Amino acid sequence: MKRSIAIIASTAALALVAFVSTASAKDVTLTGEAKCAKCSLKESDHCQTVIQVEKKGKTVTYYVADNELGKGFHKDICQAAQKVKAEGSVKSVDGKKTLTLTKIEIVK
Repeated sequence: MKRSIAIIASTAALALVAFVSTASAKDVTLTGEAKCAKCSLKESDHCQTVIQVEKKGKTVTYYVADNELGKGFHKDICQAAQKVKAEGSVKSVDGKKTLTLTKIEIVK
């Protein structure tokens, strides 16, 4: 009986962790200006893609996660900002909005 209760409690705990993990990330589509955090914004000691979006008169900065898509796209914006449309999931990491890309393209 004690073993059954332990199994049920463990399963419930795992389900809760899975729910909280997926609930904290939000799928978004953004249109904004992609640029380099180091070269354009001068706020980092290493190159990283950021996307800045205007929302309600304020600039919101999304830091692109270093997945394969994010790293591969960086060469297109490192020296010159580009207007982009991006899709992915956003979550807060260390007080910054982090975007894990699933799609990104330059808007002409």
